[in-house]
Amino acid sequence: MNLTVQSLWRYPVKTLAGEALDVADVTKNGIVGDRVVHVRGPEGVRTSRRHHRLIGLHATLGPDGEPLVDGLAWSSPQVLDLVRDAAGNDATLAHFDGPERFDILPLLVATDGAVASFGRDVRRLRPNIVIGGVEGMSETEWPGAELHIGDVIISLDSLRGRCPMTTVDPDTLEVDREVLKDIVRRFNGKLALNADVVRPGTVRVGDPVRLVRP
Repeated sequence: MNLTVQSLWRYPVKTLAGEALDVADVTKNGIVGDRVVHVRGPEGVRTSRRHHRLIGLHATLGPDGEPLVDGLAWSSPQVLDLVRDAAGNDATLAHFDGPERFDILPLLVATDGAVASFGRDVRRLRPNIVIGGVEGMSETEWPGAELHIGDVIISLDSLRGRCPMTTVDPDTLEVDREVLKDIVRRFNGKLALNADVVRPGTVRVGDPVRLVRP
């Protein structure tokens, strides 16, 4: 397989729509600026699993390194109104950049072969890195291997169990619960790979990728 970095994604506000990147600085805590703000309720972190309209808000990273939501500062009253409209009047926004902000590991790696088999928009899977040139569902054999991208080394830990966020159309916000049922039926409930960073560095779209198996 002739593997390359097909696309890069960052989600400055956890559970909101993210942004495509041409280049990403990767640290031990994942892509710089990824998931550094989250939505909270009295129960804790609040996500699009239950409040799916949050995906209709788009987060980017501003030139000062602070997240923007639909072009507005994440800490502004206007953004709080938008978030509360989508997630309830008791929702708030909080800044947190510790490793605990990730559901499992700092990176989620998808492959073009699995996305093609899935047959739906890659944004439903919310990857950080999409690897191109992969044959079919070869990613199921990748846990335990490493991806070498220039000086960067990424350790592939396990396949990701998918949640109801996959059922939300990223453009229309319509919910189709058959999507998750299909993932369970055809992929045993798992698509893409939980990954950790062994050696940090910079990754660019188009970079060649080497799969190193143990």
